[in-house]
Amino acid sequence: MGVRFRIRQGGRRVDLVLGLLLLAGVATGLGANTVGVDWPLDLIQLHAAGALAILLVAPWKYVVIRRGLRRPGRRPAVKWLSISLAVLVLIAIASGLIHSTGHLEYVGPLTLMQIHVGAAVTALAVLAAHFGTHVVRPRRADVDRRAVLRFAALAAGAAAADVVWDSGPGYGRRFTGSVPKPGLLVTSWLDDSVQHIDPAQWTLRVGPATFDLAALHDLPHERFTAVLDCTSGWYSEQQWDGVRLSVLLAAAGVPHDGWRTVEARSATGYGRWFGAATLTDVWLVTGVTGRPLSYGHGFPARIVAPGRRGFWWVKWVTSIQPSARPPWAQSAFPLT
Repeated sequence: MGVRFRIRQGGRRVDLVLGLLLLAGVATGLGANTVGVDWPLDLIQLHAAGALAILLVAPWKYVVIRRGLRRPGRRPAVKWLSISLAVLVLIAIASGLIHSTGHLEYVGPLTLMQIHVGAAVTALAVLAAHFGTHVVRPRRADVDRRAVLRFAALAAGAAAADVVWDSGPGYGRRFTGSVPKPGLLVTSWLDDSVQHIDPAQWTLRVGPATFDLAALHDLPHERFTAVLDCTSGWYSEQQWDGVRLSVLLAAAGVPHDGWRTVEARSATGYGRWFGAATLTDVWLVTGVTGRPLSYGHGFPARIVAPGRRGFWWVKWVTSIQPSARPPWAQSAFPLT
């Protein structure tokens, strides 16, 4: 009876640890995929270490799953949830690790990052269903001295494995987890399609003023270097040609009479709001690498916002308007 109790207790603790690691993995992954600034707290390292910790715990979880599948009283739905959760977590970890090497990008029509995120989100839903049918409640005994030492050993092992991985197969990725690309890839937000805009018909509305492409080119442009870090998992450093939003608004005669943000809106309807204090560090660009933008990269004009992830870099811009909306009154990660 004592041996059986210890086995059950150990299995319960394994489930608790894996549940916490999966939740931490989703939180750090979402944070790393949203934040474009290199914080002192390295989210992608924590994300990777959490994934490697799950792999270290996997042999014990395998024993728990095998024992559960053999138990005659266990409902089939619970067994299938356990198997599905294990498969989804392994797919999420494998796709993430392979992506970090930069050697493989697509599996069929999907990118590895799409597979990684999709498997992780689905695993989170299955985890909730699994805990709903097989509740594992924390107990005070779960944080006894032996459990704390084992968790510390697991954390140390995961950190060591992360260092080895980053020194070898995962070397070269950015602090966001993105892998380097020599040139820009053509991507767009969700279901936005590439816009083929006639430059003779295009106009840009800025406050009360309207610019055509020739008038925009007449404004003082700068050539600068910035890194586009796309949430699809790649980054590329390029030279851009454009005008600062602060200069553009001044040229349009926009008075600073209480507005707090400006909205950059695309021909597709997609938009992001930028705080008034940041406009000297955000550009509306018309060229990259000494050439005009291509249609896929936002022709005739797009936003370049250094230090922000790619979803801030609005393409095919047709409107830049001041707004009383505060900067925080938009989702950190666009939902539409």
